[in-house]
Amino acid sequence: MGISTSKWPIGTLINMGTVAIGSLIGLYLQGIFPENIQRIIFQAIGLATLILGIMMGLKVPEGYLLNFIFSLILGAILGELIGIQSFLQNLGDSIKVALNIGEGTFTQGLITAFLLFCIGSMTFVGAIEEGLKGKRDLLMVKSTLDGISSIAFAATYGIGVLFSIVPMLIFQGGITLMARQLQRFFTPTMIAQLSSVGGALIIGIAINILELGQINVENLLPALIVTIPLTWVQQRVQATR
Repeated sequence: MGISTSKWPIGTLINMGTVAIGSLIGLYLQGIFPENIQRIIFQAIGLATLILGIMMGLKVPEGYLLNFIFSLILGAILGELIGIQSFLQNLGDSIKVALNIGEGTFTQGLITAFLLFCIGSMTFVGAIEEGLKGKRDLLMVKSTLDGISSIAFAATYGIGVLFSIVPMLIFQGGITLMARQLQRFFTPTMIAQLSSVGGALIIGIAINILELGQINVENLLPALIVTIPLTWVQQRVQATR
């Protein structure tokens, strides 16, 4: 008897649950750890984030390096023109006021957690597998990893990490619901290119965490969208040769 599919993204809902539980544990620990422990955790997370970003960034498919570079450049220009950083900051401030949250790292925590939890091959492949076959094995593994990671991130960034489950539902759950339409579109090359561009953004986050510089990661987010049509066009061109 095969695994039945569901109209609901059950894997993503479980993933949201593990992140929520992990975030609540992290928020509890945040009030217990002294400042020096919080600082060293912050640095450890920065190093781990840097390594993760490098590993993802190295997934650039062969022959797609210029695509990768132009995705970041065009995405950055688009982000600056739209003013995504200002929009997200205002949105985060509005949520903080509405919920009486006093943390200054709310928006940064939300964006950091979303990128780390939702931009990677496990997200795309796992969500598509669930939507097409009802298989949730990969998403279960991802849920466990995200839940553990969210403890450390919430202890560092605060409640913004908990709120990352909202874009997770929209993005990851949306892929599951549209899996049949996205199966042919999300080729291994497309997934690898998205992961590599996401890895570059995660490296930017790591640089900010470690205070090695100040990267405007928010305004680089459109690179994840720009790389999709660029990669699709390049794949079509190569297929006609």
